[in-house]
Amino acid sequence: MNLFFSKPFVRDYRKLPKQIQTAVDKQLELLLSNPEHPSLNIKKMNDPREIWEGRITKSYRFTYQIEGETYVLRRVGTHDILKNP
Repeated sequence: MNLFFSKPFVRDYRKLPKQIQTAVDKQLELLLSNPEHPSLNIKKMNDPREIWEGRITKSYRFTYQIEGETYVLRRVGTHDILKNP
């Protein structure tokens, strides 16, 4: 699988504290190597666009869609991003 970073994801990422950015990087590496790892807590959102969410920390999440062999990263941030994934 590959990663595609959408503009909203990049914009969100740049606003995060450095410590959280490091955690995001670690979790995305884990997504690529082992998407079923328990620390990711991957689950499908209740959204008709087939959007998934994953855990960064207790307070931070990321959202993505799967298009073929690519994870399209949509948003990253606090739980508030889940209102507009």
